[in-house]
Amino acid sequence: MWMSAKLAFSNPLLLRFWILVLAAFVLPCSLFSQGPGDVQLAGVWGAEVRFGSPVAGRLILDGRGPTWRAMIAGYQVSVRPPADSVEFELPGHAGAFRGHRDQKRNLIEGHWVQPGGQILDPEYASPVELRAIATGIWQGQVVPLEQRMSVYLNIVSGSEGLTATATNPEANFFRRRVYRVSVKGSIVSLEANGKRFDGAYDAQSGVLSIQLASWLPAFQFTRRSGDNAVGFYPRTPANVSDWHYRAPLSLGDGWRTSTLRAEGLDETAIGDLVEKILKRNPADTSLDIQSLLIARHGRLVLEEYFDGFSEDRVHDMRSAGKTFAPVLAGIAKDEGAKLAPDTLIYPLFSQYSSFANWDSGKQRIRLRDLMTMTAGNACDDNEDDSPGNEDRMQSSQQKDWYKYTLDLPMLKEPGGKDAVYCSGDLNLVGGAAAAATNTWLPDLFEKKLARPLQFGRYYLNLMPDGQAYMGGGAYIRPRDQIKLGQLYLGGGVWNGRRVLSKQWVENSTSAHSRFADARSLGQKHEYGYGWHIHELRGAGHDYRAFAAEGNGGQFIVVIPELDLVVGMTGGAYGEFSQWYRWELELVPQFILPAAK
Repeated sequence: MWMSAKLAFSNPLLLRFWILVLAAFVLPCSLFSQGPGDVQLAGVWGAEVRFGSPVAGRLILDGRGPTWRAMIAGYQVSVRPPADSVEFELPGHAGAFRGHRDQKRNLIEGHWVQPGGQILDPEYASPVELRAIATGIWQGQVVPLEQRMSVYLNIVSGSEGLTATATNPEANFFRRRVYRVSVKGSIVSLEANGKRFDGAYDAQSGVLSIQLASWLPAFQFTRRSGDNAVGFYPRTPANVSDWHYRAPLSLGDGWRTSTLRAEGLDETAIGDLVEKILKRNPADTSLDIQSLLIARHGRLVLEEYFDGFSEDRVHDMRSAGKTFAPVLAGIAKDEGAKLAPDTLIYPLFSQYSSFANWDSGKQRIRLRDLMTMTAGNACDDNEDDSPGNEDRMQSSQQKDWYKYTLDLPMLKEPGGKDAVYCSGDLNLVGGAAAAATNTWLPDLFEKKLARPLQFGRYYLNLMPDGQAYMGGGAYIRPRDQIKLGQLYLGGGVWNGRRVLSKQWVENSTSAHSRFADARSLGQKHEYGYGWHIHELRGAGHDYRAFAAEGNGGQFIVVIPELDLVVGMTGGAYGEFSQWYRWELELVPQFILPAAK
């Protein structure tokens, strides 16, 4: 029963009790559930966001009548009747199509070009095939690259209060930054490096809302566990004790599959590496491996994914995609284009009437010099102040990146043995292939490489002028990435079909230049035509390996002596000393000894 107000207020203890009771009804619960250092916020919080609504779905091209019409996602635009090419753009630059009509096969083949966005800066091109469904009508499916981003806060309580570590598996935006957490009422603040981010915790909904980047909306974090933090733990559910080897599935993408044991690989040794990845500390990037694939004797024998990635999810190759540029140049040469390692570069870009910083050395730069990063221009991606640094190029007012690189001053004579890491050089290799074949690079890539290698979905990033950027950054499935290594291991042959000449493969994987040991964790580091060359010591033996390598831990490693290809993708972007050890240390420690 309720006691009288007089009795309640005459007793100080009872008075304090009733004040608290009334406050519980009147004031927000969050004011009492949190306080400085309160551990109730401790735990894992996650937010998975998909930005924008890229145009997707069925694309219909209706060619009945004098004016053709394209229809997709509610848009209807007119298309000029084609002779061979078919092109149209949606209003507001919402998307575009570039294709060609094959009248013999009654097909329209091309690429969907999707615009950039909040986390995908450039445009991306992905192949689309339109098949006839009636006389004068073709249809195909547009599947754009998702703009997805996962962010996790691991909040822990220590002697100095609460701290939060921010992780982002797709791009490592926050570099595992550790924030000090303060709580005042419903306001939750994160502070690091002199910057403070204020957010709000709604105790009723259980949502913690914080804007961690000025260029992104506030993330709506909810509490997570090992059952639903898909991008935070290596596996979901977060149970590392139940891993058992399973052979890869045959998915009809050209890979013959087999087992580790059947191809002479020790299952226990490989399992030790997988378990090491599964047992890693989620707040550490030293083993932030997101896929591990192994092929031996031409068969895929291991396929493991982590951090929410899977066999049908494309992964950013970063600079491992540079290796595609010399591949396309070799294919162009094999197809009869006037392109060879000795081809002079500047005459290929005759569309430019003049070049800045002209030097007689420029007229001696050959394709070989670009492919081996010995062009001699002022371009060093490892030096922020270098004029040709990739970040400087991509943020410059010059939107023609070929011209930007060709205009760079010269620092030394082209050629020689000293390589300087320059993304602009390999991008120019792609430009040389495009010029020699008079072909848009996405078309060349699709027809002469992706289709013969039986690629699934993939996305090529484009430069501001619409040409494909060959300095890295393509999104490709790991199963397809590793095919590049198998192609070169097979001397240019994939599944019995010659894609590239054996001579080009041998020249490409021979050492032509060398990077400074200081840039390679102190190890010898040679370079071919877009391939990194190392000596990996495992089981008491030195094995020569050549590899495509990219920021964050993107690797395609080929060990010819063992008839072995290893593929890795990772999320340790911007942390070179972490991810570069995966090839130089983990492969020798676990994979090479497993080979019998």
